Amino acid sequence: MIKKIISIYFVIMRIFFIIFVLNFRYIAKMSQKKVLFISQEIYPYLPETQISLTARNLPQAIQERGHEIRTFMPKYGNINERRNQLHEVIRLSGMNLIIDDTDHSLIIKVASIQPARMQVYFIDNDDFFQRKGTIANKNGEEYDDNAERSIFFIRGVMETIKKLRWIPDIIHCHGWMTAIAPLYIKKGYADDPCFTNSKVIYSVYNNGFKKEFQPDFPKKLKFDTLGDKEIEELTKRGAFDFNTLTKLAIDYSDGVVQGSEEIPHEIKNYIADKKVNFLGYEEDFAKSVEAIENFYEELE
Repeated sequence: MIKKIISIYFVIMRIFFIIFVLNFRYIAKMSQKKVLFISQEIYPYLPETQISLTARNLPQAIQERGHEIRTFMPKYGNINERRNQLHEVIRLSGMNLIIDDTDHSLIIKVASIQPARMQVYFIDNDDFFQRKGTIANKNGEEYDDNAERSIFFIRGVMETIKKLRWIPDIIHCHGWMTAIAPLYIKKGYADDPCFTNSKVIYSVYNNGFKKEFQPDFPKKLKFDTLGDKEIEELTKRGAFDFNTLTKLAIDYSDGVVQGSEEIPHEIKNYIADKKVNFLGYEEDFAKSVEAIENFYEELE
């Protein structure tokens, strides 16, 4: 009888040991993720919005779960550099990016959100980001060159990641100014070792813009392996309003997250029709972090 009890005991202990090892391997695997966050805005550098708060809190939560992160946003002219203690990273700055046959200097700045122990990289350029508004002037008129500003921002992020020699497993984009990132990653930088195996996630928010991009927007996207054939296909999409731009992001993303409780019905239907990997809206932040982390894992 005693031998039988001891035998059962060892069987049970072995089962517990196997469960422990499996859980340990799972946690270890999750801790290896490198997650790049590209955001249109981040609090406290800009006022509180759904995007800026998500882009502030989600990277911190992902980092606290054992992942390695990098976070980028544009350095708009209304961000106070002295108060927020921004400083230029000389070794990363100095490159020129050509957009529509015009050279634009790339300046990289960095600041820290101390309570989160999180660094934020800023993409800066005098031509695009020294004005006092983010996407519109003081009269609420959206800037005519928002498309070019978006192109410069995303290419600036890509080039900086290359300089850092940091290879992200996941690239999570927030806000329509990041909507061309999936296209660039899957086409323009498809052969680059830094991005070849990266999975791209695009979060859709209810934060549209009113002014359509200029008709020559697709031509301005041209870059390396993003050639004439791809530009011609983009041109066939018609005028680039918010919905068209969002659909472009969805088409080249590995997964889509609903970042706002309400998003345009046209976009909801498009996501359903495309049968893309999709994570619905979750109001509770703690639950949303867990769901997003699991979403990252599922895409790997």
